[in-house]
Amino acid sequence: MTDLLVVDDLHASVDGKGILKGINLTVSPGETHAIMGPNGSGKSTLANVLFGHPGYLVTSGTVRYKGEDITALTPEKRGQAGMFLGFQYPEEIPGVSVVNFLRTALSNRTGTDLTVLELRLKVMDALKDLEMDPAFADRYLNEGFSGGERKRNEILQMVVLQPDLAILDETDSGLDIDALKIVAEGIERLRDDERGIVLITHYQRMLDYLTPDVVHVMLDGQIVETGGPELADEIEDTGYERYRTGAAAS
Repeated sequence: MTDLLVVDDLHASVDGKGILKGINLTVSPGETHAIMGPNGSGKSTLANVLFGHPGYLVTSGTVRYKGEDITALTPEKRGQAGMFLGFQYPEEIPGVSVVNFLRTALSNRTGTDLTVLELRLKVMDALKDLEMDPAFADRYLNEGFSGGERKRNEILQMVVLQPDLAILDETDSGLDIDALKIVAEGIERLRDDERGIVLITHYQRMLDYLTPDVVHVMLDGQIVETGGPELADEIEDTGYERYRTGAAAS
């Protein structure tokens, strides 16, 4: 079986400053990976580089998706290929309703144009599952949304678009406990034997509701340790200090 995502010795910089310093990561179909690390460790940079953000320069290494080298591919092409990025800080798009945005995104993703009614029924089912007000579908994308609503909207997009690989950048950031549980349940519904999920987080609390298959610790632009779900519990107990100490010693 072909691995879904293979990142090989990836180095990347922004504004001339090296941020990623040799990332190696393999995600197989059906796997959920959690990438944890303190602020400034390069987690969000990794998410953006994986999705081809033009503001980040890959200086060496490769990103392969479904066996194909996509290192130079645009974000649009990556989305069409089945990749999805959930942003840490989703932006407002005034004048574009949630349902219209999803109709365009789904058309770009699959090449299929659903009727407005077909898509609305699909969105309403997803909103019900995520315990969101049906009126949400007609609001302008993220305009006036609370932090929790913006994050739920990211999960709504993922549920509707059904990506093969979802990269979620600190989806738990700014969520209260009730919203956190609902978002985690929404992600859990998408887990299956074919889809891969990369969950980037600063804290362990999301993992109380969503158990990953693999946990990675990221520090100073590198993955410094990989383990099972128990690694997240260890980080909750001891923090990242021992990784910083080890990096300083080396």
